[in-house]
Amino acid sequence: MTRTARRTGRPMQVAALGVTALLALSSCSSSDDSSSTKSDSSASASAKLSGTVTVFAAASLKESFTTLGKEFEKAHPGTKVTFSFGGSDSLAASITGGAPADVFASASPKTMAIVTDAGDASGTPATFVHNQLEIATLPGNPDKISSLKDLTRSSLKVVLCDKTVPCGAAAQKALDAGKLKLTPVSYEQDVKAALTKVELKEADAAVVYKTDVHAAGDKVEGVEFPESADAINDYPIVQLKDAQNTEAAKAFIALVRSAEGQKVLTEAGFLQP
Repeated sequence: MTRTARRTGRPMQVAALGVTALLALSSCSSSDDSSSTKSDSSASASAKLSGTVTVFAAASLKESFTTLGKEFEKAHPGTKVTFSFGGSDSLAASITGGAPADVFASASPKTMAIVTDAGDASGTPATFVHNQLEIATLPGNPDKISSLKDLTRSSLKVVLCDKTVPCGAAAQKALDAGKLKLTPVSYEQDVKAALTKVELKEADAAVVYKTDVHAAGDKVEGVEFPESADAINDYPIVQLKDAQNTEAAKAFIALVRSAEGQKVLTEAGFLQP
């Protein structure tokens, strides 16, 4: 009876050992799968942006975009943001002419349309800020300019942006709203060039953006005028079709439109969309 029990007990031990082995293998397999999943997840998490992202942007965005570019590079080590600032119409013409760029930020839908109509944009442009005009005068406003109408005085040297660029088109719209005619001493190719004329005292006043007056600090004095409400510019941004660094381009646009980006832009004087 004892002998029989020993015979039947051995197969049971072997079976138990077999089950234990299977459970161990299953556990190892599960552990391997988990490790593999963690490894894949870690690899995905460690994937980061790199390389250069080239941004073509309206001249009035220079200060705020330069700040955002530095924040982007800090948040994404291994990336570099390069900018080309200028008149939106000139930048649009460069893009349609084949100039390499990843992102285009324009000072008006009209100049953005040059790029989208040519099929050089990837997706639909998004408006990320608005901007409003202001008169920039010499420090202390020695000519006592208090309105847009004052700029029509023949004794004043006034500078406007060229009508082909957004700040010039907006200035003309404001003049039309006030039923005013103004002959400037010069038309400048972008808003920074118009402002510089006043900073250098080569002009008594210029019609520029509030953001440019803000950026100039005590080099000029700003004068608001009601007609500017009829000439507020929308600023659209878009990734370009032939972008060389698409992921970085998307990330930069996301930063511009984020709460953090909007904070930088509003502090520079831009209006939220």
